[in-house]
Amino acid sequence: MRKAADVAEEAANSQTFAAVARAGYAVSGLLHLLIGVIAIQLAVGRSGEADVSGAVSELANKPAGPVLLWACFAACAALALWQLGNAILGYRHASDNKLTKRLSALGQALVFAALAATIMSFVMGQGQNSRESSSDFTATLMKAPFGIFLLIAVGAGIAITGVVFAVRGFRKKFTKDLSLSSNQSVHQFQLWVGVVGYIAKGIALFLVGLLVVIAAVRVQPEQSTGLDGGLKALKEQPYGPYLLAAVALGLIAYGLFLMVKAKTLRT
Repeated sequence: MRKAADVAEEAANSQTFAAVARAGYAVSGLLHLLIGVIAIQLAVGRSGEADVSGAVSELANKPAGPVLLWACFAACAALALWQLGNAILGYRHASDNKLTKRLSALGQALVFAALAATIMSFVMGQGQNSRESSSDFTATLMKAPFGIFLLIAVGAGIAITGVVFAVRGFRKKFTKDLSLSSNQSVHQFQLWVGVVGYIAKGIALFLVGLLVVIAAVRVQPEQSTGLDGGLKALKEQPYGPYLLAAVALGLIAYGLFLMVKAKTLRT
């Protein structure tokens, strides 16, 4: 067991593996850029699916779609394994091995594993509308014992995560994970995309969590429509198109931040 752990730790610290894993952040950044662009299209009255499935579908429809999807899958899968290694084996620097950071690594491992699974579903030609899958998941959970209470807890958790993202953006907490540039212009760009991006991502997550809670309270699983439904619901509010456009630009900023993170992540 000890030997296996040493091999796993050596693999996790491999420069080649780390480079592929960090590319997972760039992939997530690209998908957020595409989601933001689709959301802007929704704001001006065009159609689209402003969520991960919609973004992956956009990539799949490109001329080099299959190659792009395989590359994106590899990067996200590697990042999921890398973060899982951080959660289980710990970080290289002892000061980073706090329980909260290792739990955060576990959370990221689950997020990128899910993202890799979504991409693979499109590679296999089985990509599903995430709006429908969100409703199906909600309906299934409602049928379970104490399902409604569990669903409310899930929705509240997502909404709280959104608040945490927004606070992290306001307080610039993300900077401790980056190697910030000494160039003033680049430094300001890193801060700008981080602040705006985290706040917009927080708003989007809060909307998703709110819809889950509403669906549970009303026992109407069709109202749990994921990110796409949350953004479309935002458009129906007073000044909705302007609010949606603002969040869309924020998601684009978050996508740019993730690309910056892929390059400047402190390890």
